[in-house]
Order: sequence, then structure tokens, then C-alpha cells
Amino acid sequence: MTNLIVVGAQWGDEGKGKIVDWLSERADYVVRFQGGHNAGHTLVVGEKVYKLSVIPSGIVRQDTVSLIGNGVVVEPWVFLEEAEKIRSQGIDVNPERLKISESATLILPPHRLVDQARERARGQDKIGTTGRGIGPAYEDKAGRRSIRVCDLADPASLSKRLDVLLNHHNAILRGFGEEEVCKEKLFQDLLDVAPKILPYAVPVWRVLHEAKEQGNKILFEGAQGALLDVDHGTYPFVTSSNTIAGQACVGSGFGPTHIQNVLGLIKAYTTRVGEGPFPTELNDEIGQQIGEKGHEFGTVTGRARRCGWFDAVAVRQIVQLSGITGLAMTKIDVLDGLKELKICVGYEDNGVKYDYLPANAVGQSVMKPVYQTLPGWDEPVEGVRNWDELPTAAKEYIGRIEELVGIPVTVLSTGPEREDTILINDPF
Repeated sequence: MTNLIVVGAQWGDEGKGKIVDWLSERADYVVRFQGGHNAGHTLVVGEKVYKLSVIPSGIVRQDTVSLIGNGVVVEPWVFLEEAEKIRSQGIDVNPERLKISESATLILPPHRLVDQARERARGQDKIGTTGRGIGPAYEDKAGRRSIRVCDLADPASLSKRLDVLLNHHNAILRGFGEEEVCKEKLFQDLLDVAPKILPYAVPVWRVLHEAKEQGNKILFEGAQGALLDVDHGTYPFVTSSNTIAGQACVGSGFGPTHIQNVLGLIKAYTTRVGEGPFPTELNDEIGQQIGEKGHEFGTVTGRARRCGWFDAVAVRQIVQLSGITGLAMTKIDVLDGLKELKICVGYEDNGVKYDYLPANAVGQSVMKPVYQTLPGWDEPVEGVRNWDELPTAAKEYIGRIEELVGIPVTVLSTGPEREDTILINDPF
């Protein structure tokens, strides 16, 4: 039995959807453990393209059960819309194959309204949130005023909890000069949606315990990237949850002693969406070329991603924070044809050298990358499915990254298709 955590080891968008889908062929359960519908995963299966934001990537595998853990924040209407969309694409979506933790926090309209009002008020100092209410929902969870999935089953309790929640959020909306949320309408909307959501609600921790006892393989799927972790990322330009591997246990109710491996997802270069420091960012033709060839636009937001060279320093930091045992590298084919490649091997600020990314936001923003230059390759990597067929320069590039971050690349993706994957050392 192997239980595996998959996390993004950069700023997200590393290709977790494809890799999780590929790995889930051998998984019995796939578990989403944090984040909300601000994180998108794109799966390409033959002629079909599936775009997921809150439902685990394992849903497209008919023999796999998908679980949404307690660490996820769920907007019920988005969940139902997404379920219906992939159902229309021929995927069997029902409470036997898809389950939500009864203690997962719900994202509600006031969360979205407060999120957007705050971002507008920040002006030039905006954080770069997606405006979908993720942060305010997590704030309510910490503030013990959130509405959880289980609350939908008790209308009397739900009404009281809504009073507490709206007393808080309507005061904020008044302060911004925004229209307040009507309790009666929201209450009725929740009563209407409850019968559609509750059939999916279960104690996920118990499902996982029984799965472990029966010897099933469990795959834990993270959202976003570890450099967006609220504690360990580029704060305050981070997401509202913990995205490092340890959150898989907290966000699902699964003990850490039951985990065997942690797979870190990396692109062969680096991207970032929204605001925040990005030491290796390329604001030139090469950065534009990488973005265009890599189709670097957000699955959920459609926003163009910022592109830059591979940052071995930041990835090594995440490897240590998450206890990553192997790396899955994606999009190496995007680098095809570049004459030379650069890898960030350190930082420098006013003559002072750093071998890690400091916690201070100002310090992060002034870090200058120290690069090592490697030769590129002319032979195409795209679609190669055998390690021996890779160009020598591509193997050397991968090898140097392994040396710098301290762990091996165990899976290599050379294209968007499921089969465009080279298994070097099975993490599962």
C-alpha cells in the first residue's frame, strides 16, 4: 500500500491536473485537501478537455472515488455547476463516486462581495485575489462563524448561524458603501440547495480510515503551489490556506504516519499569476515566447501568467518544507528550440548572497537571481515517451536541477496528453 501526496512546488499552475489524472489510474481514492474554486486543473484526455476547479482530478477515472476534504472551502452552486458540466461530458458523477466532508466550510455570496470590495479599495496595492470569496471564507472558519456543509441539514441552527455571519459581513459591506446581503434570500437559497448538496456529505476522515484498513491506495491532491502557502509563501501575496504537504493530513483527517511519499510538481521554468515577488521573472521576448508556447493563461481566471527561468533556490526550500521525496517535471517541451537556458542557483542583494528566500516581503522583492547558464537543445522533446530518446542537453538540464534541489525527478511530462509522460521512478 502506498499513500501519496501531490503538491505544487512553485507558485501553482505546475500541471497537477494532468499528473494527478495520470497517477489516479492506480489510485482507489483521490482527495482534495485545501483551497477553493480559485484553483483550476485542466485535463486533456484524447479529444476531450476537462476543466476542474473544486472537484478532484480523479473524477474522470471511473473506478476512482473522489473526496473533498474538510480543508477545502466549497461554494455549493459552483460545485453543482461543475458536477453538471463534467457529467455532460460523459463522466459519471454521483454520491458514490464523489463525496464532500460534512465539516467543509461553505463559500457564500457575502464572502465574494467582501473579497471584491476589499480588492477594489486596495487600488494599486491589491493582493491579486481571484475575487471568489476564498479568503473571507477561511477567515470565517478561523473566526468560528462559518457555515459548514453539515449545517445545511438543520434549518433552525442554520438561521442562527447566518445571523452571526451576516452581522459580521454586512458591517464590512456598509463600511465600503456596498449593498448589504439579505438574510431571508440567502437563507432560502441555502434551503433550496441543501437537498442537492447533502447526499454528497460524509465524514471523509472515516472514509479514509476504512480505505486505509482495506489496503486501498490514496492520492492526495493539492491546489495552487507551496510558494503561495499562507505561512511559508511570499506573504502577503499568498493564498488563504496552507498549501504545503502537511496540510494534506490536516485538511482530510488522515494521520501523517500513513503517508509514504510526497511528489512535488514543478514546471521546467517558473510562472506566477497575480501580484507578488518573482526573482526570475522575464520581461522580455524569451518570457513572452515561453508564455505563448506554454499557453500560460489561468484555467479559472484566464489571466496571463508571468514567466521566468527555473528557480532552484525556491524549489529547494519547498522540498525541505514539504518533505518532498520526488519531483514531477512538466512542460519541458516548452523550452524546445531555446539556445541557452538559465537556472537560478542563488540570490543577491547589495553584495549579500542568500541561499533561501527570506520571509520579509521587502527582502523578497529586492532579491536578484544568480544564474547558471546551460545549453538548450534543437531536437524536440515534445511528445517523447522514452527517457533514452531525450536530447542529451535536456537530460543534463534535468540532472542539474536534481543536484540543486537535492532530490530526483521521478516523472517527466513532455506534452499535454496523458501518454506524453515518462516514468523514471514510480512514486506510487
